[in-house]
Amino acid sequence: MLTYLIRRVLQSIPLLFGVSLLAFFIIRLTPGGPMMAYEDPRQTPEDRQRLERALGLDQPLPVQYIKWLNAVVQLDFGRSYIQRRPVVEMIAERLPATVLLIGTALVLGFAIGIPVGAIAAIKRGSIVDNTIRVLTVVGSAVPHWWLGLLLILLLSVQLHLLPSGGMYPLDKPSPDLWDRLRHLALPATILATGPWVGLARFIRSQTLDVLSQDYVRTAWAKGLTSGRVVTRHVLRNALIPVVTILGGSLAGLFGGAALIENVFSWPGIGTMSLAAATNRDYPVILGVLMISSLLVVLGNLLADLAYGLVDPRVRYE
Repeated sequence: MLTYLIRRVLQSIPLLFGVSLLAFFIIRLTPGGPMMAYEDPRQTPEDRQRLERALGLDQPLPVQYIKWLNAVVQLDFGRSYIQRRPVVEMIAERLPATVLLIGTALVLGFAIGIPVGAIAAIKRGSIVDNTIRVLTVVGSAVPHWWLGLLLILLLSVQLHLLPSGGMYPLDKPSPDLWDRLRHLALPATILATGPWVGLARFIRSQTLDVLSQDYVRTAWAKGLTSGRVVTRHVLRNALIPVVTILGGSLAGLFGGAALIENVFSWPGIGTMSLAAATNRDYPVILGVLMISSLLVVLGNLLADLAYGLVDPRVRYE
């Protein structure tokens, strides 16, 4: 296990290095570059040169990258061009909100997707199965941001059941748990659409495969109850590969969260990164990208390790 863990960590280093290299040079080579954030019609060429020297932008790109990467290793992502604050502080303020949103969406996705997929498989060919299959197709085809706007219009504007955005009421300096849950309900539900739809399809396929196995037929032949067969023999084996989906879902959830946060004005790193992209605040963009990539890599690593715990047949060497 330890050898496998060390090997996976070492394999992750080139991946993160490649992400940093690609992101840095794409941003540096975009039209206008980082200096667009400091554009001022009153700025003289001398002022621009002094500013470039102060930001280190007068040096060759490889030198800029090496200096930036050396700082990133020390968790120093520079200072925001707009807010003039350390990027790591800004990320530390916003990251908990994003983690809360993604974590809740992941729990909802698994809580909905697993039973829905299992029911569809057990009721194969029935109206229930066909309805679930249609819902999964619609759920994967409809843009989530559009679905979010639709629910805001229905549940917030028309029925006044849930708040339309934010993380807590603006008129409450110390919101209670209920207020936070009400604000979390809509964005987490929308973000969970992707995971539960994909998981329901996967569980249905896995369950159908397990149902065709000889040991399941033997369990039926012994006269075991349907509930006992499904819970102890079918789902127990069908759920093993689900652990790998957990790691694979993280990248999509981070990307989806960036969009959903802006739809619901959720104060996470998604709204911060969009504002940074609009204002060409490149240190913030790079900082968010590197932290998100690191979390995705760690999530996949933990999912691989968890797979060995739930399936004794897996051996890490």
